[in-house]
Amino acid sequence: MTVTRGERPTHDSAESQELARTLQRDLSGDLDGEAQFDDYTRQLFARDASMYAITPLGVVFPRHADDVAAAVAAAAAHQVSVVPRGAGTSLAGQTVGPGLVLDLSRHMNRVVELDAGSGTALVEAGVVQDQLNRAASPWGLMFGPDTSTSNRATIGGMIGNNSAGSGSVRHGMTIDHVRELDVVLSDASRVRLDRVDEATRAHRATRTTLEGALYRELPEIVRANHAAIADGFPAHWRRACGYRLDRLAREDTSFDLAKFVVGSEGTLAVATSALVDLVPKPSRTVIAVGHFTSVAGAIDATQDALACDPAAVELMDRTILDLSRRKIEYAALGELLNGDPEALLFVSFSGDDEAELLGQLKRLTGLWSRNGHGYHTLRAVTPTQQASLLKVRKAGLGLLMAASEGTRRPLAFVEDTAVDPVHLTEYTRRFKEVLDRHGMTAGFYGHCSVGCLHIRPYLDLTDPADVVKMRSVAVEIKDLVAEYGGVNSSEHGDGLARSEFNREIFGDALYEAMRQVKKLFDPDNVLNPGKIVDAPSMTDNLRDVTLLPVEPLRTRLSFEVVGAGAAPGAGDGGGGAMRAAADRCMNIGLCRKSGSGAMCPSYMATRKEEDSTRGRAAALVKALSEPDPRAALGDERLHEVLDLCLMCKACKSECPLGVDMATLKSEALSHHHDIHGVPLRSRVFGSIRFLNRMGSATAPLSNLPGRIPLVRRLMDRTVGIAPARPLPVFVRQNLTRWFRRRKNTTHPITQGTVTYLADSFTTFTEPDIGRSAVQLLERAGWDVRLESGVCCGRSSLSKGLVDDAKKKARHLADTLSKATEAGSPVVGCEPSCLMTLRDEHLSLLPDDPAVKDIAGRVRQVEELLVEAIDDGRLRPREDSWLAGRTLMYHGHCHQKAEVGTAATVALLNRIPGVTVVELDAGCCGMAGSFGFESEHYDVSMTVGEDRLFPAITAEPQDTVVVATGVSCRQQIFHGTARDAWHPVQLLWEAVAPEAGQGPPN
Repeated sequence: MTVTRGERPTHDSAESQELARTLQRDLSGDLDGEAQFDDYTRQLFARDASMYAITPLGVVFPRHADDVAAAVAAAAAHQVSVVPRGAGTSLAGQTVGPGLVLDLSRHMNRVVELDAGSGTALVEAGVVQDQLNRAASPWGLMFGPDTSTSNRATIGGMIGNNSAGSGSVRHGMTIDHVRELDVVLSDASRVRLDRVDEATRAHRATRTTLEGALYRELPEIVRANHAAIADGFPAHWRRACGYRLDRLAREDTSFDLAKFVVGSEGTLAVATSALVDLVPKPSRTVIAVGHFTSVAGAIDATQDALACDPAAVELMDRTILDLSRRKIEYAALGELLNGDPEALLFVSFSGDDEAELLGQLKRLTGLWSRNGHGYHTLRAVTPTQQASLLKVRKAGLGLLMAASEGTRRPLAFVEDTAVDPVHLTEYTRRFKEVLDRHGMTAGFYGHCSVGCLHIRPYLDLTDPADVVKMRSVAVEIKDLVAEYGGVNSSEHGDGLARSEFNREIFGDALYEAMRQVKKLFDPDNVLNPGKIVDAPSMTDNLRDVTLLPVEPLRTRLSFEVVGAGAAPGAGDGGGGAMRAAADRCMNIGLCRKSGSGAMCPSYMATRKEEDSTRGRAAALVKALSEPDPRAALGDERLHEVLDLCLMCKACKSECPLGVDMATLKSEALSHHHDIHGVPLRSRVFGSIRFLNRMGSATAPLSNLPGRIPLVRRLMDRTVGIAPARPLPVFVRQNLTRWFRRRKNTTHPITQGTVTYLADSFTTFTEPDIGRSAVQLLERAGWDVRLESGVCCGRSSLSKGLVDDAKKKARHLADTLSKATEAGSPVVGCEPSCLMTLRDEHLSLLPDDPAVKDIAGRVRQVEELLVEAIDDGRLRPREDSWLAGRTLMYHGHCHQKAEVGTAATVALLNRIPGVTVVELDAGCCGMAGSFGFESEHYDVSMTVGEDRLFPAITAEPQDTVVVATGVSCRQQIFHGTARDAWHPVQLLWEAVAPEAGQGPPN
């Protein structure tokens, strides 16, 4: 199917809708899992991480293999194709198709059995690679193929793709680690594929089933095409292309259908579980990072590296390095580099003998020095030294995607070629000549150890000329790689991007043999048709081409996206820019990770695609592409998709493309309110400063309702506030009252004036935090001005009350601009409020000079206090009760997203005698009002229980828990019964003898 620009997707016809209803009805009684056929679910599964988009008829979420079989049977009965899908991170379009998508990742994700003795694991298809590695680690084992997407790539997807990764020079590809596969065939039969001897094969061939036909007829196909198989496959071993008839043609007497199915992209069978081999996990890794003045120079150094028996040799060019410097998430790398290299070569050595590894490292540096390779070699021998290096290396794809400008993106169509490393320098030079001739730029990174570079040229596929140019380059590179005996698909597969060329690559005879294989396994063409054989043109089904023109829509927030003006309709300053902000998502799926970072907390809790950042982005792209986007933004199904977004803003920093879902949700909520009205609870939470001020003024009486069960049940029914959630305790002697009534400071003013933002929360419920901050700043030589009369609008914005937030932002900016000295800093202790001044206010009022001025003056209070300690203006005592204790610090999500946690960690480390441990525990799950809301309470607690609560409860009682966010402290106490301190409270304890709070009970 070729889709021209502006053409609506298929499946909108009455016939298709009736077919969808029939399928849903047929499946409803046969599945323990779920089947969804609504427009938004279909949109979420219309894309993968490739440049393609095909809207499916529906999506099934099977719970077990019988569900898979039922779905295949129902689809086949109605002549509907089936598309198996794991994480949906395929780069060549393998996991998009017009039929029934099977999402095997939501439920089928158990590590069923791990046998350390035999070094094997039985896993369901939806198990994530890192999940398997965590399970295997206690036994000193791991899964050999090491993909850069290991934190979301499923084993089933890796089997479909024959994935490899950076360590393939040592561990090979997925095909080398699969022992057995449980699969569903195209006739819905369930069979086990494994390695059998000739007698067993002959026995199975007697069966009058599809399985029996495979064992009878496949050997005949192999025998009839022996010469074509011997001559037709590319010479290079690293192959993720075509059907692996070469494996069946080996001279040993075994017959292994499990390995044969690996790499078939779901076109021959649907894998439901796998028995895979594990490999010993090395206890130590050391890394040499060579610095080079050119990409060619780095590639030239590869042969010396290979001579030292490395575990991996990885290239990264300046394009990736420069992009990493722009992201808080990866900024630490820049501090380690020497000079300004054009390219880096990462050479890893892994094993258990540290002396041997250091010897390999020394040998490599000696070879590079003698042969004049590079101008500097960084040695990273400890996990701490390696952390930022490995983080950036794994993020290469995402960082490259971050340089997209509108619909001009780095595209995957020639990114997966591989040649013998001996030829890599010359091959890369000629590759670049092709790009130069067509006027293209690209980033260069990948696996030099196996001759595979991921080169992604920048193109705008909404421009027909660029589509023509893309195909021309694909043809030239296909021919170039053949000259060197290389492969067109070395680990990312054929999919829609490269299958078109398989007849030319393999030759007519071998290609026809592969078509016979497909016909044998799948006579009715049910399983993922159009991949590997009988494929459409690579220029069909391009995702950007299907985007419709954006209809006029006035937005309240400004969506300033890098290069948004290049996106269709982005220049309208409204709906077009908003859609461009959502459409930056390229589906690489980092928001589907678990076990690290904060993005995306709701996905970690539910494992639903619609609860990931990319799922929400896809839903918004659909709504904003409708003929009436204003009405579409009021759609209840859309707001189901958006509902569990905690607005933690982790996606703003952790998503390599910076998709800011919190801002997008605020805008979408405001349009929902326009149509449906503002709910009472939203008004209540939007007025939180007023309510907290009243609560403080009437304390302690105001604290009584929170303790009366009948009142809590009434609050649940009328407002929707969860009765299980403790309410904040109001303090009558709030920060404002204390500041107004206290005696003037006697400390000399040496630093000028600083404005302390008295936020809407700690001011009235934890005033000790503000008191500690004010007194520390005064001791550090600052004249402290308290800004306590105006709300920043954070709470209003979180509930979609954007107009109210805009008024508050303007009022606060005007007040601060008039009442403070030019250039004087504005600080605060609540990250969500303080960061609003430097982020959301600019989106609310992008042209207001006062807003821009104040945003530029915002600083973390920790920064000023660290400077004071380093200058000797503050002197923490060495004999405070904190000395000898561990401080376990949990950072606020908004702080991490905007400025990072370095200043807070630096401050805590300046308290004498303490050991600071920064948790990687994700979002706490509270997220302001989210955790108070009845329907969100369970998800909120599930997020906290993922990593944060276990990390804290595992600590001894004398460990001091530290958290910068008020919501984080509330959640930690509710989930662990442990008090959490704000960093400024602890510094005050260490600085002032009169502080006197002492250690917690």
